Amino acid sequence: MSEAGFGLHPQLAQDTRFVADLPLCRVLLMDESRYPWLILVPRRAGVREIHELSATDRQQLWEESDQASRVLLALFQPDKLNLAALGNLVPQLHLHHIARFQTDAAWPAPVWGKFAPEPYTPAEANWRCAALQQALLP
Repeated sequence: MSEAGFGLHPQLAQDTRFVADLPLCRVLLMDESRYPWLILVPRRAGVREIHELSATDRQQLWEESDQASRVLLALFQPDKLNLAALGNLVPQLHLHHIARFQTDAAWPAPVWGKFAPEPYTPAEANWRCAALQQALLP
């Protein structure tokens, strides 16, 4: 499988900010300031499910998921880290990594559909993306 033909789903492009490109995944920051929330999108055209990736890409996805998880844990010290690959509304394969706190607005319920998003200010988004980039990229 190759990166040829990869394009980001319009909904992901609208709801997120670019953080970095890892060997397989594009790393995005969800534009929701209440939760440190990364989304990993394998740069493979037409892939909707994890099992559609090659064995090598599946292994790389889990390595990058582990890396993203460790970065969120180190930077934010959450009470819980939620990982999910739903795809009901956005069919392109993407993996959510959400740092959760007992004090967050939706705790202990899922974050989806609870509240209207609170986008980052431009300064907050720039700072958050830079901090995540620095932690993710060697």
